[in-house]
Amino acid sequence: MAKKTIADVDVKGKRVLMRVDFNVPQDDKGNITDDNRIVKALPSIQHVINNGGKLILMSHLGRPEGKDRAADARYTIKPAADRLSQLLGKPVKFASEAVGPVAEKAVAELKDGDVLMLENVRFYEAEQIKDKKAKDDPSLKAKKEEFAKQLAAFGDIYVNDAFGTCHRDNASMLTVPQQMAGKPKVVGFLVEKELQYLGEALNNPKRPFVAILGGKKVSDKIGVIEALLGKCDTVLIGGAMQYTFMLAQGKKVGGSLVEPDKVDEAKRLLQLGGSKLKLPVDVTTAAKLEAGVATQVAEGDIPDGMQGFDIGPKTVAEYKKIIAGAKTVAWNGPMGVFEVPPFDKGTNEIAQALVEATRNGAITVIGGGDSASAIEKAGLSDKVSHVSTGGGASLEFMEGKPFKAVEVLDDK
Repeated sequence: MAKKTIADVDVKGKRVLMRVDFNVPQDDKGNITDDNRIVKALPSIQHVINNGGKLILMSHLGRPEGKDRAADARYTIKPAADRLSQLLGKPVKFASEAVGPVAEKAVAELKDGDVLMLENVRFYEAEQIKDKKAKDDPSLKAKKEEFAKQLAAFGDIYVNDAFGTCHRDNASMLTVPQQMAGKPKVVGFLVEKELQYLGEALNNPKRPFVAILGGKKVSDKIGVIEALLGKCDTVLIGGAMQYTFMLAQGKKVGGSLVEPDKVDEAKRLLQLGGSKLKLPVDVTTAAKLEAGVATQVAEGDIPDGMQGFDIGPKTVAEYKKIIAGAKTVAWNGPMGVFEVPPFDKGTNEIAQALVEATRNGAITVIGGGDSASAIEKAGLSDKVSHVSTGGGASLEFMEGKPFKAVEVLDDK
C-alpha cells in the first residue's frame, strides 16, 4: 500500500486541506488532558507551513450527532486549535463553521504559511452518513456529497493524516478526496509511518513473528485472531477474553468476565490455532476489583467468589521468554485491568519485555487503544519501534480489512 506522501507534492502557495485526528481527551471544563494526537500531527503540519502552503485542518472530536448545535457545543474543536497554536508558537486561525460563509471567508483570507482549523466536522450529520446507507437512499447520498463538495472546494491538495479514522467511510475521510478528481491526494507523515510499520510487521515480518492479544471480549478479536494465526508463529492471549477460552476448555472461571455465547467460537479458534495459540497458565485473581486488594494466583480453575483480573506470574515468565526470541512483535490489548494496581503487573511486564526485544533488534508495534495507553502510562512508548494512534483502525488493519479512505489516495 505505497501511497504518495505530502513530501511528494509542491505545497507552496497552495491550499492544503488536511484531515487530522484531534479527537483528544478533555476534562469537564474542556481542558485537553492528553495532546499526544496533536503532537504526532506536527511533522505534517510544520512541513506545509515551512514550505509556504496555506493549511486548512479538519477533524472530528467526540460523538456529537450533528443534529443540535447547542447540545453539541461542548464538542467544539477550538481547544485543540488553541493547543496547536501553543505547540507551533504561532496563531492558528479558527472558523466556527466547517462549511458555509464563515469557513469560506476564513479560507479566502489565508496567506502562505497560515493555519486554519475548521469546526468539528461531526457537527454536521452528513459527515457520518455511511456509504451503504447513502447507496440505498439517494437523498442521503446527495446530502453527504454536497457536504463533501463544500469541504473539497477549500483545497488544492488533500492530505490524510488521521490514521485513527482510516477504517471509516466518513465524508471528510473518503467522500472529500473522491470529490477532488485531478488534484493531488496524499498521506501525511503520520499515516505513512503507520502504514509502514503495521504493513511491514504484518505482511513482511522478520521471524519468529509473535502477536499478543488482550482486551475484554473474544467477540472483538475473532477476525484478528483468525488473521494472525495465518501469519504468526505464535499468538499469545491475555485480558478478560482469556476467561471465555477457559470456559471453552471446560475450566471454572469463578465470577470472571466471560461471553458465554462465544464459547463455541473460542473452541473453534483453539482447534484452528493448535500449538500456535497460547493461553495463560495461571491467573491473578481477587474477590473484587479494587486498588491494593489482596490477590490469589489460580492455576486451572478459578475458585468461586474470585475473579480473574490479570495474567499470573508463570504466564508472565512464559510469555516473556517467547517475546525474547521474537524478531517481530505486534501487541493489541492489555493483559489485565492495568488501570487498577496490582492488576497492572502483567501488562507492565509485557511492555518491558517488548522494550527488551526492541533493544535486541526486534520490530515491536503497539496497536493503539488501551495497549498504547498502557505503554505510555508506563513511560515506555519511546522505547518500542512504533505505537499506533489508531485503536479500531489498527485492529482492522491487523485483520486485513481494506481501508477505502487510503485506497482512494494517489499511489507512488
